[in-house]
Amino acid sequence: MTTKPDRPRVLLVDDYPDAREMYTEYLEFSGFDVVEAGNGMEALQRAVDTTPDIILMDLSLPVMDGWEATRRLKADRRTASIPVVALTGHALAGISEGAKKAGCDAFVTKPCLPEDLVREIRNILDGPSSSSVKKARRSGKHAKSS
Repeated sequence: MTTKPDRPRVLLVDDYPDAREMYTEYLEFSGFDVVEAGNGMEALQRAVDTTPDIILMDLSLPVMDGWEATRRLKADRRTASIPVVALTGHALAGISEGAKKAGCDAFVTKPCLPEDLVREIRNILDGPSSSSVKKARRSGKHAKSS
């Protein structure tokens, strides 16, 4: 990963290496820096270490599922303001509402076209409250304790 300060950073959390590779390639091609994690515990650590602008969180993960990882991210002052998009193959009724209750800011059902995912990411990052939050995270003005 080559980090460029003007490129938004995405934390992509998925336990399938092929899915991570596909989305990473498309996201990097679309102007994002991508950090990957394969389970919820890795996601928590990478979120603190890399301060991404947005997190794409699969909900069905080993070690710690995406539901619990999202709850912990939203409970931690260091990561609470980072938008989390649930990225899941579960399209059952109520899953979207459950994801919102866990703290997800948006919900995308897999499989999805990479360009649809990029559109969702840009909608969230370009939202009305995103610029001040993004600048605060990038400048390191976020809380240092959990």
